[in-house]
Amino acid sequence: MTESERKTWLTVQEEVRRCIRQRIWKPGELIPHEADLAREFGCARATVNRALQGLADAGLLERRRKAGTRVALTPARKAEFSIPIIREEIEGKGHRFDHRILHRHMSAPPPDVLTLLHLANGRKILHLQTLYTADGRPYVFETRWINSTAVPNALDADFDTLSPNEWLVREVPFDRGDFAFSGYAATTADAKVLGCQPADALLMMERTTQRGEDMITYVRLLFHPGYRMHTRS
Repeated sequence: MTESERKTWLTVQEEVRRCIRQRIWKPGELIPHEADLAREFGCARATVNRALQGLADAGLLERRRKAGTRVALTPARKAEFSIPIIREEIEGKGHRFDHRILHRHMSAPPPDVLTLLHLANGRKILHLQTLYTADGRPYVFETRWINSTAVPNALDADFDTLSPNEWLVREVPFDRGDFAFSGYAATTADAKVLGCQPADALLMMERTTQRGEDMITYVRLLFHPGYRMHTRS
């Protein structure tokens, strides 16, 4: 990126900040569309998009697909989550790490995953299920869908040597990630993999990652009973 391009998106961002500070755009109010702002500022729509995304990441704007961009009602400090390498997490606790691929197949995701990855019905992508262990005991059960159009080299990756989690973190850059955490009651199938009882309470984390306009992966992680997550803000 050239210096002039950098100034352009920073200038747009500062102008948007001014509109928010001076209540030209009030809290909760929809702001103009990107195309309109691009015409107003005399720049490319991609430049506006970058400026607005930075403000959304900072908590000043709320962006929703097909619903437009609003000024945040209560601008908040955002917690940032990095994607951990599970091997490093397990070894950092002093345990022996291992992983096993339980399932690897090209198949059509369920409707909710298709929606999250912005894919058409019936589209087949790479589906993986992996068990990660600590000292031989189940640690986390991972179900992952990889958009093999966006990441074609995943089709030939040796996930037996390098786990899907670590391979993607190391090999595929991303610029956005969405995280969701919830409680989850283990199904009979989950309990069999994790060595627990059906209906045991588990922590479930769901995550999608994105590079530009391309969705990279959706992953669901089920952690062993009693797992505790630690973060810093």
